[in-house]
Amino acid sequence: MIKYTYPDGTHCYRALHTVQAVYTNEEGKLVSRALKADQSGFYTFEIKSFEVLEAGVTYN
Repeated sequence: MIKYTYPDGTHCYRALHTVQAVYTNEEGKLVSRALKADQSGFYTFEIKSFEVLEAGVTYN
């Protein structure tokens, strides 16, 4: 799992296999490209940070 933190401080979790890339765009912002829920393609969104979570560990 990957935990994303958005610029407003909120967060979400995504399955690792749905994430295609995390990179800095041409504006210097950290962004991620991930598979849409309906699997019809990818979308790109700005993030503040991300963390790869270890399998089998309970996080608070």
